Amino acid sequence: MSNTKRMRGWAVLATTVTAGLALTACAPPGADTSGTQAPTGAVTLSCGTDPVTLSAYVETGFPLFNDLTAEFTKQFPNVTFNTREDQFAVITQNAPRVLVDSPPDIMRLPTIVDLVNDKLLYNLDAYATGYGWDKWPSSQLEQLRVNDQGQRGDGSLYAMGVNYSVTGVFYNKKLAAQIGMTSAPTTLAELDADLQKAKDAGITPIAQFNGGATGGLAFPLQALMASYGKPSAINDWIFLKDGATIDTPENVKAAEHLDSWIKAGYFADDANSMDYSQMISRFTSGQSLFIFDGDWESGNFDTQMPGDVGFFLAPPLEAGGQNGAMSAPLTYGVSAKAAHPDCAAFFFNWVATNETARTIAVEKGGSHPMGPADAFMPAVKDGTVTAETLAAGAQLSQNNGSMDFIANATGSIYAKSLTPNLQELFAGKQTPAGLLTQVQTDYLSSKKG
Repeated sequence: MSNTKRMRGWAVLATTVTAGLALTACAPPGADTSGTQAPTGAVTLSCGTDPVTLSAYVETGFPLFNDLTAEFTKQFPNVTFNTREDQFAVITQNAPRVLVDSPPDIMRLPTIVDLVNDKLLYNLDAYATGYGWDKWPSSQLEQLRVNDQGQRGDGSLYAMGVNYSVTGVFYNKKLAAQIGMTSAPTTLAELDADLQKAKDAGITPIAQFNGGATGGLAFPLQALMASYGKPSAINDWIFLKDGATIDTPENVKAAEHLDSWIKAGYFADDANSMDYSQMISRFTSGQSLFIFDGDWESGNFDTQMPGDVGFFLAPPLEAGGQNGAMSAPLTYGVSAKAAHPDCAAFFFNWVATNETARTIAVEKGGSHPMGPADAFMPAVKDGTVTAETLAAGAQLSQNNGSMDFIANATGSIYAKSLTPNLQELFAGKQTPAGLLTQVQTDYLSSKKG
């Protein structure tokens, strides 16, 4: 029996024999149960058969979520989606208000700790038990757990991912050939040399967005941090571990290296006014050799630039060294006051276990699906950048080099500290050491707040 048929049968059985599939549980500890919106008793592992409209608030510009919801409705016609889209910078700023004023069933989330502390997210522990998410590789979910001390990495589950992504460096193979770059650089010095060759050839080395409230220079900065230091130390800082700091000698060297790229003119001159969509447009139109970005663009590049895009993890300082990179779930949560948390959880489980959904996650999202270690994986065509990003993700797992994104440390650290300081660094108004000192000061202040 196919996964799709099994899931359909499960949904019908769930509504016919509710007692067999309901989990008796206390109200989720992270949920605000003062109103009538949040159930306080059992959770049901289905969407039922009555008409349901799931409200969703997601990031604009990425087709993966809408492709998944279209397929879900195809398989479960009683469920439709009312989806609102915004730029991620807007979602980051508006998340607390949206979760209270117009609580969505499913929402793309920035960092989750502040939202958990304010009891704005639904505790998903009962669903994790019922669906067996706790039996998945623990690394998939640890970034989505928050403990009683407000630290991530363990504790209750407050979010899920529709896949888990890896970030690195995309490059235009045609432009690479023009500068004699026949393979991905294996050391940071080789990457430096390729950047200089591109500039000497009149090619913009890196088109990196850094405008608005979400500074894209955080991507190369963290990549360089992984080259100079240990990913585990960076994760400790992101997970709010006691005594953790971003202001380390290794990270100062990484920030200095980024500053050397800025001073050498390796970034587009207008980086501080460039948004994400402009970065992608310039790359796909052949206006830059490199961009630092994530595998969520792999499907897009395979469509728009078939065979012309390569990908590599940020190289280590020395040949043979281990790579580290950002690798995190594409995070979604459920409002503590959501109207349909059971159906939202059923959707999350379907995304991770249904063969068609997992195929969409790979082909459209370019990323590895969440789910059991032995779950179905679709075949990927050789020579595609999707094949390269999936291979890079596997390499990262073997190296134990995965990090969360530094922008996810606290609710305000990205928009109010990292971004303005990176913009000032690019403009020559901040120093590498000063950037890290200020970010650490703001981090400690936001932790207290």
